Amino acid sequence: MRLTQQTNYAVRALMYCAVNPDKPSRVADIAASFDMSETHLFKIMKVLVDANLIKTIRGRNGGVMLAKPAETISVGEVVRAAEESFLLAECFDSGRKDCPLIMSCGFNGLLHEALEAFMEVLDTKSIADLSEDRFGMRELLKIDPPAAVVANA
Repeated sequence: MRLTQQTNYAVRALMYCAVNPDKPSRVADIAASFDMSETHLFKIMKVLVDANLIKTIRGRNGGVMLAKPAETISVGEVVRAAEESFLLAECFDSGRKDCPLIMSCGFNGLLHEALEAFMEVLDTKSIADLSEDRFGMRELLKIDPPAAVVANA
């Protein structure tokens, strides 16, 4: 199975927001950090807003933030929201009847079982788990340190 670029960018955008929880993140900054198209990222943001994974903040200092704590957003939830299809083979599409074995094929059942196991593994990790090295990631993404860290320096 290969995940789409949309899913990859969705996970990365959520990780960016997770390591920058104190203020809204600008889509332009997220896109620049990962060298991705702002236009494409805006489309992904709509998917994440619709899935209640991020919220938008309007205004001069607006941007996007996680809609709920990073600990409660499983990677599986993000993948389910971002992927348009989980058809691992043509026979996953119930409307297709090309194969004469479709009603008694063990391959179809095996693929369903594999997909379920794949998603179960993704459900064991959260965006917070992927973002544990918060300060290292902030440095790599060129996000200014939180005000409290600067004040204590």
